[in-house]
Order: sequence, then C-alpha cells, then structure tokens
Amino acid sequence: MGLQEIMFYYFAVVIVVTALLAVSRGNPVHAVIFLVPCFFHVAGIFVLLGAEFLAAIQILVPAGALMILYLFVVFLFNLSEIKGKRITHRQSFLAGIVGVLLILLLIVLSVQGIFPGPFVELVESLGADSTSTVGGSLYTRFLFPFELASLVLLVVMFGAMVLARREEKE
Repeated sequence: MGLQEIMFYYFAVVIVVTALLAVSRGNPVHAVIFLVPCFFHVAGIFVLLGAEFLAAIQILVPAGALMILYLFVVFLFNLSEIKGKRITHRQSFLAGIVGVLLILLLIVLSVQGIFPGPFVELVESLGADSTSTVGGSLYTRFLFPFELASLVLLVVMFGAMVLARREEKE
C-alpha cells in the first residue's frame, strides 16, 4: 500500500465522518462548520487524482461561497430557535435501514474488487491539462446537464427570495 492509497483512504474516512457529523448535529451552525473539512478533503481527493483545477474550484466554491451562504440562511431564518427541539421524521427508521444497507453494499462491492481504490489510471488517460479537459467536456459532452444545473440554481435562488421576503403587516 503506497502513500497515495493511504492518503486516499484518509481523505475518504474524514469525508464520511465529517459528513455524518454535519447531518447529526442539532445546532445548525455546528452542522455547517463540519462541512468545511469535508469540502477541503474532497479537494484533497481531486489533487490525488491529478485534477488540480477541480480541487481549486472545490475550495473556492463550496468551502468559500456556499459556506457563507449556508451561514447566512441559518441566521436569516433564525434556526437557533428550534435548536433545543428534537425533531424526528416518521421515515427516520426506514432511512436508517436503507443507509445501513447501502453501506453494507459498498463494503461488499469493495471487498469483491469492483471498486479497487483510487482511479489514477482513469485520470491519466484524460490528458495533461485538467483545466482544458474539464472545460472541453463541460461545454461539449456535458452541456445539457451544466445548463440544467444552472436553471435549478436559479429556481433555488428565487425560492430563497420568496421565503426570505417578509409579509407586510397591515
């Protein structure tokens, strides 16, 4: 086991742990703060794969701009009022069972060798310049999903404005 594989597994474990901590915290501010190391470690996996451009974008966009947006939403809706209340959804038990089954499926597939580990061979076949590779595939092969994602973000932005708008009292 080489250094690259050790680093990959380190990044993977930290991503899973911080993601679980983010969704299990009762305080929304703590949950948002646990996403920061998760985003940085995802960027670390991009660096291991040789996609430095994607790593830089991963740090700038989610770890920078989106974290500020998340904190803004937390403070805008004053989610600290519901911090003490324990809210359980009626499908929480079913979601837990499905989550455990998915984790077991990933473990079984990993042991069988279907997911052999870091995918360096895949990245090496793409070419030398990750920026031109990403740009070329983004505006040719993945143009429709890229534009669809931008429309979804536009709808989310309008929805956030509608939710944030205060009703005028008469």
